[in-house]
Amino acid sequence: MDVSFAFGALLVVLGFVAGIINTLAGGGSNLTIPALIVLGLPAEVANATNRVGVFMQSISGIAGFRHHNRLDTSDLVPILIPNIVGGLIGALAAAWLPSSIIKPLLLGTMLLMAFLMLVRPKTVMPDATETAKSVKNTPAAWLGLGIAGFYGGFVQAGVGFVLIAALCGTLRYDLVRGNALKLVCTLAFTAVSLAIFIWQDLILWLPGLLLAVGSMCGAWMAVKFAIKANPNTLKWFLFLMTLVGVVFAYIK
Repeated sequence: MDVSFAFGALLVVLGFVAGIINTLAGGGSNLTIPALIVLGLPAEVANATNRVGVFMQSISGIAGFRHHNRLDTSDLVPILIPNIVGGLIGALAAAWLPSSIIKPLLLGTMLLMAFLMLVRPKTVMPDATETAKSVKNTPAAWLGLGIAGFYGGFVQAGVGFVLIAALCGTLRYDLVRGNALKLVCTLAFTAVSLAIFIWQDLILWLPGLLLAVGSMCGAWMAVKFAIKANPNTLKWFLFLMTLVGVVFAYIK
Protein backbone atom coordinates (compact mmCIF):
# COMPACT_ATOMS: atom_id res chain seq x y z
CA MET A 1 0.00 0.00 0.00
CA ASP A 2 1.07 3.63 -0.52
CA VAL A 3 2.03 5.67 2.54
CA SER A 4 2.49 9.43 2.26
CA PHE A 5 5.71 11.02 3.51
CA ALA A 6 3.85 12.81 6.31
CA PHE A 7 2.11 9.67 7.52
CA GLY A 8 5.30 7.66 7.18
CA ALA A 9 7.13 10.21 9.37
CA LEU A 10 4.26 10.03 11.88
CA LEU A 11 4.58 6.24 12.06
CA VAL A 12 8.31 6.55 12.78
CA VAL A 13 7.67 9.10 15.56
CA LEU A 14 4.85 7.03 17.08
CA GLY A 15 7.07 3.96 16.85
CA PHE A 16 9.79 5.84 18.74
CA VAL A 17 7.40 6.83 21.54
CA ALA A 18 5.91 3.32 21.65
CA GLY A 19 9.40 1.82 21.87
CA ILE A 20 10.12 3.90 24.98
CA ILE A 21 6.78 3.09 26.61
CA ASN A 22 6.92 -0.64 25.83
CA THR A 23 10.47 -0.97 27.13
CA LEU A 24 9.83 0.82 30.43
CA ALA A 25 6.27 -0.34 31.06
CA GLY A 26 3.77 -1.36 28.39
CA GLY A 27 0.87 -0.06 26.32
CA GLY A 28 2.78 1.51 23.45
CA SER A 29 0.60 -0.35 20.97
CA ASN A 30 -2.30 1.80 22.18
CA LEU A 31 -0.65 4.52 20.06
CA THR A 32 0.48 2.54 17.05
CA ILE A 33 -2.52 0.30 16.38
CA PRO A 34 -5.00 3.24 16.17
CA ALA A 35 -2.56 5.02 13.84
CA LEU A 36 -2.52 2.02 11.53
CA ILE A 37 -6.32 1.88 11.61
CA VAL A 38 -6.48 5.59 10.68
CA LEU A 39 -4.21 4.74 7.76
CA GLY A 40 -7.01 2.49 6.55
CA LEU A 41 -5.96 -0.93 7.81
CA PRO A 42 -8.68 -3.26 9.13
CA ALA A 43 -8.34 -3.94 12.87
CA GLU A 44 -6.96 -7.46 12.41
CA VAL A 45 -4.40 -6.26 9.82
CA ALA A 46 -3.35 -3.35 12.06
CA ASN A 47 -2.98 -5.78 14.97
CA ALA A 48 -0.76 -8.05 12.86
CA THR A 49 1.28 -5.28 11.18
CA ASN A 50 2.04 -3.71 14.56
CA ARG A 51 3.95 -6.85 15.54
CA VAL A 52 6.77 -5.97 13.12
CA GLY A 53 7.68 -2.93 15.22
CA VAL A 54 7.23 -4.85 18.47
CA PHE A 55 9.54 -7.63 17.25
CA MET A 56 12.32 -5.22 16.23
CA GLN A 57 12.07 -3.05 19.35
CA SER A 58 12.37 -6.17 21.49
CA ILE A 59 15.65 -7.06 19.77
CA SER A 60 16.94 -3.52 20.28
CA GLY A 61 15.93 -3.39 23.95
CA ILE A 62 17.36 -6.84 24.72
CA ALA A 63 20.67 -5.81 23.16
CA GLY A 64 20.69 -2.68 25.34
CA PHE A 65 19.95 -4.50 28.60
CA ARG A 66 22.51 -7.17 27.76
CA HIS A 67 25.11 -4.50 27.02
CA HIS A 68 24.57 -3.13 30.55
CA ASN A 69 24.60 -6.63 32.13
CA ARG A 70 20.97 -6.36 33.30
CA LEU A 71 19.59 -9.37 31.42
CA ASP A 72 19.22 -12.31 33.82
CA THR A 73 19.30 -15.54 31.78
CA SER A 74 19.63 -18.01 34.67
CA ASP A 75 15.98 -19.14 34.46
CA LEU A 76 15.23 -18.10 30.89
CA VAL A 77 14.17 -21.41 29.33
CA PRO A 78 11.52 -22.27 31.98
CA ILE A 79 10.21 -18.71 31.65
CA LEU A 80 9.92 -18.94 27.87
CA ILE A 81 8.20 -22.35 27.59
CA PRO A 82 4.73 -21.37 28.93
CA ASN A 83 5.08 -17.94 27.33
CA ILE A 84 5.64 -19.33 23.83
CA VAL A 85 2.88 -21.94 24.16
CA GLY A 86 0.46 -19.22 25.29
CA GLY A 87 1.58 -16.95 22.45
CA LEU A 88 0.92 -19.65 19.86
CA ILE A 89 -2.62 -20.24 21.15
CA GLY A 90 -3.27 -16.49 21.39
CA ALA A 91 -2.07 -15.76 17.86
CA LEU A 92 -4.25 -18.54 16.44
CA ALA A 93 -7.19 -17.07 18.35
CA ALA A 94 -6.43 -13.59 16.98
CA ALA A 95 -6.36 -14.91 13.42
CA TRP A 96 -9.83 -16.47 13.64
CA LEU A 97 -11.83 -14.84 16.46
CA PRO A 98 -13.71 -11.52 15.94
CA SER A 99 -11.80 -8.33 16.80
CA SER A 100 -14.74 -7.17 18.98
CA ILE A 101 -13.31 -9.33 21.78
CA ILE A 102 -10.16 -7.19 22.00
CA LYS A 103 -11.64 -4.11 23.72
CA PRO A 104 -13.20 -5.82 26.77
CA LEU A 105 -10.10 -8.00 27.19
CA LEU A 106 -7.79 -4.98 27.01
CA LEU A 107 -9.92 -2.86 29.35
CA GLY A 108 -10.29 -5.66 31.90
CA THR A 109 -6.54 -6.30 31.95
CA MET A 110 -5.68 -2.62 32.42
CA LEU A 111 -8.25 -2.14 35.19
CA LEU A 112 -6.98 -5.19 37.09
CA MET A 113 -3.37 -4.03 36.82
CA ALA A 114 -4.22 -0.48 37.95
CA PHE A 115 -6.25 -1.83 40.88
CA LEU A 116 -3.42 -4.06 42.07
CA MET A 117 -0.83 -1.30 41.78
CA LEU A 118 -3.04 1.09 43.76
CA VAL A 119 -4.26 -1.27 46.48
CA ARG A 120 -1.38 -3.76 46.76
CA PRO A 121 1.63 -2.29 44.89
CA LYS A 122 4.07 -4.91 46.21
CA THR A 123 2.00 -7.56 44.45
CA VAL A 124 3.44 -6.42 41.12
CA MET A 125 6.40 -4.25 42.20
CA PRO A 126 8.80 -6.01 44.62
CA ASP A 127 11.38 -4.28 46.77
CA ALA A 128 14.87 -4.03 45.32
CA THR A 129 16.17 -6.17 48.19
CA GLU A 130 14.02 -9.21 47.30
CA THR A 131 15.57 -12.27 45.68
CA ALA A 132 14.08 -13.56 42.45
CA LYS A 133 12.41 -16.98 42.54
CA SER A 134 12.81 -19.79 40.03
CA VAL A 135 9.92 -20.91 37.84
CA LYS A 136 10.45 -24.50 39.02
CA ASN A 137 9.72 -23.51 42.61
CA THR A 138 6.86 -21.14 41.73
CA PRO A 139 3.98 -23.06 40.09
CA ALA A 140 1.85 -19.92 39.81
CA ALA A 141 4.46 -18.47 37.46
CA TRP A 142 3.65 -21.11 34.83
CA LEU A 143 0.04 -19.95 34.75
CA GLY A 144 0.95 -16.27 34.78
CA LEU A 145 3.49 -16.59 31.98
CA GLY A 146 1.11 -18.73 29.91
CA ILE A 147 -1.66 -16.14 30.29
CA ALA A 148 0.79 -13.38 29.39
CA GLY A 149 1.82 -15.29 26.27
CA PHE A 150 -1.80 -15.86 25.23
CA TYR A 151 -2.67 -12.21 25.82
CA GLY A 152 0.38 -11.06 23.86
CA GLY A 153 -0.32 -13.40 20.97
CA PHE A 154 -3.96 -12.34 20.86
CA VAL A 155 -3.92 -8.59 21.60
CA GLN A 156 -0.33 -7.32 22.12
CA ALA A 157 -1.49 -3.90 23.40
CA GLY A 158 -0.76 -3.78 27.12
CA VAL A 159 0.98 -7.14 27.28
CA GLY A 160 3.94 -5.51 29.02
CA PHE A 161 1.79 -4.99 32.11
CA VAL A 162 0.77 -8.65 32.17
CA LEU A 163 4.37 -9.77 31.80
CA ILE A 164 5.54 -7.44 34.56
CA ALA A 165 2.85 -8.88 36.82
CA ALA A 166 4.19 -12.38 36.11
CA LEU A 167 7.92 -11.60 36.22
CA CYS A 168 8.02 -8.97 38.98
CA GLY A 169 4.87 -9.93 40.86
CA THR A 170 5.18 -13.72 40.83
CA LEU A 171 8.91 -14.29 40.34
CA ARG A 172 9.94 -11.09 42.21
CA TYR A 173 12.41 -9.65 39.72
CA ASP A 174 13.13 -5.94 40.18
CA LEU A 175 11.70 -3.64 37.50
CA VAL A 176 14.93 -3.29 35.52
CA ARG A 177 15.59 -7.03 35.25
CA GLY A 178 11.86 -7.65 34.88
CA ASN A 179 11.69 -5.28 31.92
CA ALA A 180 14.70 -6.96 30.33
CA LEU A 181 13.10 -10.41 30.64
CA LYS A 182 9.78 -8.95 29.52
CA LEU A 183 11.39 -8.02 26.20
CA VAL A 184 12.77 -11.55 25.77
CA CYS A 185 9.31 -12.99 26.37
CA THR A 186 7.78 -10.45 24.00
CA LEU A 187 10.30 -11.32 21.33
CA ALA A 188 9.53 -15.03 21.71
CA PHE A 189 5.75 -14.93 21.42
CA THR A 190 5.86 -12.12 18.84
CA ALA A 191 8.02 -14.33 16.62
CA VAL A 192 5.34 -17.03 16.87
CA SER A 193 2.60 -14.47 16.20
CA LEU A 194 4.44 -13.03 13.20
CA ALA A 195 4.82 -16.47 11.65
CA ILE A 196 1.08 -17.10 11.96
CA PHE A 197 0.12 -13.64 10.68
CA ILE A 198 2.49 -14.00 7.71
CA TRP A 199 0.91 -17.36 6.98
CA GLN A 200 -2.52 -15.70 7.13
CA ASP A 201 -1.26 -12.82 4.91
CA LEU A 202 -2.32 -10.20 7.47
CA ILE A 203 0.83 -8.02 7.50
CA LEU A 204 1.49 -4.87 5.46
CA TRP A 205 5.25 -4.52 5.49
CA LEU A 206 5.85 -0.84 4.65
CA PRO A 207 3.96 0.66 7.61
CA GLY A 208 5.23 -2.17 9.80
CA LEU A 209 8.86 -1.43 8.96
CA LEU A 210 8.38 2.32 9.44
CA LEU A 211 7.10 1.62 12.94
CA ALA A 212 10.05 -0.70 13.49
CA VAL A 213 12.61 2.02 12.69
CA GLY A 214 11.20 4.34 15.34
CA SER A 215 10.55 1.55 17.85
CA MET A 216 14.14 0.29 17.78
CA CYS A 217 15.52 3.78 18.47
CA GLY A 218 12.98 4.34 21.26
CA ALA A 219 13.77 1.04 22.93
CA TRP A 220 17.52 1.71 22.90
CA MET A 221 17.06 5.12 24.53
CA ALA A 222 14.62 3.69 27.09
CA VAL A 223 17.19 1.13 28.24
CA LYS A 224 19.69 3.89 28.97
CA PHE A 225 17.05 5.68 31.05
CA ALA A 226 16.03 2.51 32.91
CA ILE A 227 19.61 1.76 33.94
CA LYS A 228 20.14 5.22 35.44
CA ALA A 229 16.65 5.94 36.80
CA ASN A 230 15.63 5.72 40.44
CA PRO A 231 13.50 2.57 41.06
CA ASN A 232 10.67 4.75 42.38
CA THR A 233 10.69 6.71 39.13
CA LEU A 234 10.21 3.49 37.18
CA LYS A 235 7.38 2.44 39.52
CA TRP A 236 5.53 5.73 39.05
CA PHE A 237 6.06 5.60 35.29
CA LEU A 238 4.63 2.09 35.24
CA PHE A 239 1.61 3.20 37.28
CA LEU A 240 1.03 6.24 35.03
CA MET A 241 1.21 4.14 31.88
CA THR A 242 -1.26 1.68 33.41
CA LEU A 243 -3.76 4.50 33.96
CA VAL A 244 -3.20 5.75 30.43
CA GLY A 245 -3.80 2.21 29.21
CA VAL A 246 -7.14 2.14 31.02
CA VAL A 247 -8.20 5.38 29.29
CA PHE A 248 -7.15 4.13 25.85
CA ALA A 249 -8.88 0.81 26.36
CA TYR A 250 -12.08 2.60 27.40
CA ILE A 251 -12.24 5.05 24.47
CA LYS A 252 -11.26 2.58 21.74
